[in-house]
Amino acid sequence: MKRSIIWAGVLAAAVSGGCATTRDRAIYDAEAAAMIQRDFHARGIATMERLKQDELQLACTKHRDSPPMDVQRRIEATELAAIRMPGDGKLMGDWKRGKALAESGRGVTWSDSPNTPNGGSCYNCHQLSPQQESFGTLGPSLRQFGKLRGYTLETQKYAYQRIYNSKAFTPCSAMPRFGTSGTLTEAQIKDLVAYLMDPESPVNK
Repeated sequence: MKRSIIWAGVLAAAVSGGCATTRDRAIYDAEAAAMIQRDFHARGIATMERLKQDELQLACTKHRDSPPMDVQRRIEATELAAIRMPGDGKLMGDWKRGKALAESGRGVTWSDSPNTPNGGSCYNCHQLSPQQESFGTLGPSLRQFGKLRGYTLETQKYAYQRIYNSKAFTPCSAMPRFGTSGTLTEAQIKDLVAYLMDPESPVNK
């Protein structure tokens, strides 16, 4: 769950409920915190920890997803440094597993078991292959990702890092930090990179 979005929505609701020109921001923050504590509850694997914002999320909430450039640069550097690249040096797995993963929206909800393999839900935001019946447009189209960018090691590295932690490139991106959060494993991220980068993948047809 993207905590900065949750907080931004609650803050917007609090502001719309009063006169923004006469109320102090601190009061709105306090009202938002009270609303969240009242309306969100721990259930299953969805604990209250999901509402605690880190430095990045706080900055995006405070600045409405447009932090000052110096703040963005500092966040990008911190997030990039936290990305753990594969120890074996291999960045691609199996594109067929990556395809299944990209089309799966399972995991990270209160009804899931901690042992439930999480999906990537990539189809919710991206166009990927010609065979997709439907897809979201919140993110850019990834059709022919490898074919257009070149099947290079550098492009593989970029894809791996972007999936692992998109915030290292765009701090207030709506894309989850799949690797940093532990939502996807190293092996799963490799499979997604293969889905984007393998010449035999339907993405590149």
